[in-house]
Amino acid sequence: MSPAPAEFEPVEPVQALIIIDTQSGFVTGDEAVPGARHLLSRVEQLLAKARAADALVIQLQNDGPDDALDEPGTPTWELHFPVDTERGELLFRKTVDDGFEETELEDVLREEGVTSLTVCGVMSEMCVSATARTALDLDFRLVIAHDAHGTYDIPAAPGISDAVPAATVSRVAEWALGDEVEIVPSVDDVSFVVP
Repeated sequence: MSPAPAEFEPVEPVQALIIIDTQSGFVTGDEAVPGARHLLSRVEQLLAKARAADALVIQLQNDGPDDALDEPGTPTWELHFPVDTERGELLFRKTVDDGFEETELEDVLREEGVTSLTVCGVMSEMCVSATARTALDLDFRLVIAHDAHGTYDIPAAPGISDAVPAATVSRVAEWALGDEVEIVPSVDDVSFVVP
């Protein structure tokens, strides 16, 4: 008989929410990530909680190459969640996976007194992972809700592996961040405070 799973302990609130690349083409329509509807509902819940707590909200938007889903100026490049500039929400555009690279993200977080944050969005093993890793390297406390990030299936590679389901890819991306990140099962486990 195997032991009962350990009880999940609540985590301390965070001061900022970073929503990564929830652009129309990735989260709606035929080319959306698997489970996009559920992912959007979870990100929307985080966004509502952050806004209610007057936490800092920042969105990242990727500028991809021509003919990509995230090609600037195309309908699929547009953000799914509008940025509420009246409440001080910010948007940073980027051209690489890491949301800190070549943006003012770190400067703004420091200026606002943020020491803890959560990230969500797409893709788990790319932009979410790269941004999360840099946050940890910069000594931000980081919480990630397992149900608030997603990606695509990895196709089979002949002679290397079968296809890898998106849910597995997302879990491996979390695991690869190491033991400094606080992974929680659900956005229900994330709360916010003012920086």
